[in-house]
Amino acid sequence: MNARLACLIVVLACLPGLARAQTNAAQGEYLVRAGGCMSCHTADPARPFAGGRPIATPFGNVFAPNITSDRETGIGAWTDAQFVRAMREGIGRNGEQLYPAFPYTAYTLLSDADLLAMRAWLATVPPVRAATPRNTLAFPFDQRWLMTLWNLFNFSPGRFVPDPSKSAEWNRGAYLVEGLGHCGECHTPRNWLGGLNRSERLGGATVAGWQAGNLTPERVAGIGAWRDDELLRFLSTGAAPGRAYAIGPMAEVVATSTQFLTTADLRAMIAYMRAVPPVAVKDARSRTSFGRPARTDITALDTDGARLYAAACACCHGMTGEGSKPFPPLVHDGVTGALGTATTSNLVLVILHGVNRQTRDAYAQMPAFAAQLTDEQIAALSNFITRQFGDPRATTDAKAVARLRSMTQ
Repeated sequence: MNARLACLIVVLACLPGLARAQTNAAQGEYLVRAGGCMSCHTADPARPFAGGRPIATPFGNVFAPNITSDRETGIGAWTDAQFVRAMREGIGRNGEQLYPAFPYTAYTLLSDADLLAMRAWLATVPPVRAATPRNTLAFPFDQRWLMTLWNLFNFSPGRFVPDPSKSAEWNRGAYLVEGLGHCGECHTPRNWLGGLNRSERLGGATVAGWQAGNLTPERVAGIGAWRDDELLRFLSTGAAPGRAYAIGPMAEVVATSTQFLTTADLRAMIAYMRAVPPVAVKDARSRTSFGRPARTDITALDTDGARLYAAACACCHGMTGEGSKPFPPLVHDGVTGALGTATTSNLVLVILHGVNRQTRDAYAQMPAFAAQLTDEQIAALSNFITRQFGDPRATTDAKAVARLRSMTQ
């Protein structure tokens, strides 16, 4: 056998394996997208997955690690077994307990095939040398061994088991919402130990000051009154006019994750969320039940809030608050209505930090005013907006604004 023929035989023998590896990596990229890995593990957009981003918790900041293929500071030298163990059990490469800011409590549901596909794709991410900063947790929460006790009360390891009494779509949605997408990590309230309060699953929660919405089919505070096409549009574009616009952490989720999911997967998630037990919110009111367009000349109103609105907001959202494309209205909006609850947190944080949400369909941008406006001015502006366009029960003051300003985002 000549050398050329021998080489050809070797190449042909390797082709099926190469094709499988490429398919596995491509599927892994989709799963990494669905898992929202980029949002937490990217501090600098120019260095995706290089870590370094602080994740705020009530106990201090946890810094997301480098998960590029760098062998020294990333996960390039990790074995598949070490990767799977970290994802499913919250155990690091050297046997250290990981903090649940990393959602291993949800990823424990993932299948072998999906985890290995994610690992295969992450191995193709260009290496970036970037050491992870030290966490800034207060004592005793900086003692990793305590996570063993935490896990006893708040972690139930195990793979996802399909429910034979449910449809294939429901089961796929459950796998995505509860496992890979780990929606409950932001949308479920937590107990005093930081574990998820399962009795109010997906009923809404507070994350770094942001109010994450109620994803249950409750009709006033949740998604019960939303149509499927509205939910689909929100998850794929971040904008559901008349319902809500993705802001804060949810804007990142849409931009880096859900906009890339297939329509079938998004519909499966919607089908599952519609079937979870509804969680009512005390004193919640439909956002369409309050707020009205301004029909008088705002500039003639002798209040600091009105003057600030006219100067900083009206150019985009209009003097009446009804907006004009591409700028959304403030009347009956999810920010001013605060998702049906009497709080201004989302509104204040949007004013402080702005909006930067880019999808395949649109680029939504609002400037941040943290450097231009004082706490007193932001409080006055927020109170004017909620009184005029939103829920008049929702008020704030300079002290509350200062607290939100100080939070790590």
